[in-house]
Amino acid sequence: MADQLPQSIRDALQKRALEAIAHWPVQAHEPVLMKYRENAVFRITLEDGQFAALRLHRPGYHDETSLRSELHFMAALKLGGLNVPSPVATSGRQSLVRLPAHRHFAEQHADVVSWVDGTPLGQSGVPLSIPAERQVEIFFCIGRDMATMHNLADAWQPPERFRRPAWDAEGLVGEKPLWGRFWDCAGLSRDDTDALSALRGELRHALAEASGHGLDYGLIHADLVRENIFLTENEDSVAFIDFDDAGHGFRLFDLATSLLKNRNEPAYPAIEKALISGYRSRRELSDAALEILPLFMVLRSLTYIGWLAERPEIPGATERLARYVNESLEMARKLNAAA
Repeated sequence: MADQLPQSIRDALQKRALEAIAHWPVQAHEPVLMKYRENAVFRITLEDGQFAALRLHRPGYHDETSLRSELHFMAALKLGGLNVPSPVATSGRQSLVRLPAHRHFAEQHADVVSWVDGTPLGQSGVPLSIPAERQVEIFFCIGRDMATMHNLADAWQPPERFRRPAWDAEGLVGEKPLWGRFWDCAGLSRDDTDALSALRGELRHALAEASGHGLDYGLIHADLVRENIFLTENEDSVAFIDFDDAGHGFRLFDLATSLLKNRNEPAYPAIEKALISGYRSRRELSDAALEILPLFMVLRSLTYIGWLAERPEIPGATERLARYVNESLEMARKLNAAA
């Protein structure tokens, strides 16, 4: 997505990145824009020659307390042996800096995290190029390491003033969902609005009923899509990046997120089975909980509608919004048919 940005925006981001890295001990190399989604992410070279990732956080998305909490969470997972980025301190031993507002940018925060070597599992909307047998091995690793992440999160005592978003019922289908009011946003037709409003009511009831059975809840990554799962040189390992949306939530939400964009893969049944087997190799996951997984697939699908509607500047936003609506409603119809 970064290479689709207008040159004027790329130039402005580059200047902002140079402003930010003045706080860190770096080599005099130009930051390289790698990703532009929630944050602008640049590859930089630290003074010791190691790569690192500079993140310019989207203004107004998370406050300072929430950003510091994200860094604490990543550091704890790294300390527990999970392959994730970890904070890199400034020359003044700070983990986060505030960049002042000026003509091109509102006030925002920046941080630097360690570089994770590897390649993304894939790209959304593009069929996986990995052989089916290897896909099964990879998704077993994803499930296993996801369970490890949840175990580490449960064993960790967060510091005082720890605050992250909640992917609970209110965060998913409440009046102000974390990623926007998917049933009431720009770009929807009247029919879509009516259908999504009715679906929201159904899902609120279904989620309340499911939650009453004691669903596993705690700190989650919340965005383990293909782009945020890295394949490493160690074929028995994966890495998780981009904890920007990490927070409190149902553990099934992490599983649903990892599966959603793969549901049209020819090997999907084997992929799903491998993910679940990997997870169960490290953490309990009951058959009763798995019966609710399709509900979380629909809930996850709906979040993309609100997210995209609030970001019309993204290339192809109109077409993608229509596709997300159609896909979500189709998944909901299948969910109702199976009930």
